[in-house]
Amino acid sequence: MASNNQDLPEATVQNVLEQDTLKWVFVGGKGGVGKTTCSSILGILLSQFRSSVLIISTDPAHNLSDAFQQRFTKSPTLVNGFSNLYAMEIDPTVEKEDSISSDGMDDFLSDLANAIPGIDEAMSFAEMLKLVQTMDYSVIVFDTAPTGHTLRLLQFPSTLEKGLAKVMSLKSRFGGMLSQMTRLLGVDEEFGEAAILGKLEGMKDIIEEVNRQFKDPDLTTFVCVCIPEFLSLYETERLVQELAKFEIDTHNIIINQVIFDEEVVESKLLKARMRMQQKYLDQFYMLYDDFNITKLPLLPQEVCGVEALKEFSHHFVTPYQPSLARGSVEELQNRVAALKLQLKDAETELERVQKGKQKI
Repeated sequence: MASNNQDLPEATVQNVLEQDTLKWVFVGGKGGVGKTTCSSILGILLSQFRSSVLIISTDPAHNLSDAFQQRFTKSPTLVNGFSNLYAMEIDPTVEKEDSISSDGMDDFLSDLANAIPGIDEAMSFAEMLKLVQTMDYSVIVFDTAPTGHTLRLLQFPSTLEKGLAKVMSLKSRFGGMLSQMTRLLGVDEEFGEAAILGKLEGMKDIIEEVNRQFKDPDLTTFVCVCIPEFLSLYETERLVQELAKFEIDTHNIIINQVIFDEEVVESKLLKARMRMQQKYLDQFYMLYDDFNITKLPLLPQEVCGVEALKEFSHHFVTPYQPSLARGSVEELQNRVAALKLQLKDAETELERVQKGKQKI
């Protein structure tokens, strides 16, 4: 089966690696397409170009530890075998509880957070970004949660804006009630409404600064990961549209789990799958003709552990080439040898079944 997009130039992620101004690299897409593997490998490749790299997993179902086969926590940890690659896993829903202090102000903020959808995640994310900005990493790779969560993460500045407006409206409507409430909670005057509003304002300032950086194509890019199937194509299109709406630069798409037409693909099921994939690959190339599209081969095993990740990483910088061209003498010899082996196995099986029938 000839590939319809073979004339198109094969792209790699080299442009991301060489853009030395980049500070934030987001990796996102539908669940189960290989985002964590791609984030891990991008981190490994960037560590060859940059002084220090941090990979942050914001997906509640953390797979970063599984990918590297090393335990990561909410504090940056050096990845085994590297001197400048760090990883951490944060959970927005848990992070909020960890930051609660005994002064009672955070208890009130916590209650307030429940009244404003998404503000708990926004504040947690702001805290995490504040932490990250105090550390001096050359580039930060985000292994994001599936698409819906990622888009929420990008909406955090407006979520905090709404939260702040809500608090201000409460203040104007109820006058000194906030002070009374904070006193009821056993909070001193200096931890009253001014402190609460100050804390929210501080969060907003951090988020707004980060949001400004996110919208700067010199500092931020978003790498979309997908597989050549209808739902993934649809989700990628939605993601690209939303990123454009948020003014976030994206010009790289990684298409994972591609079955290449090579060697001895004789299975009817695999051939059907390849035809289906080709249809969606053609659509990807048509829709995103100005993107860098990197195709990764489907492997017979999972990519786990530093060595496996390093080995697979060369497909990110060198377009994958099937080891044997369909129709070449060597490929035909391989197919004949495989068919002879299949015939031999079938004859052995037939002989065994016939002997069994004779015994009965």
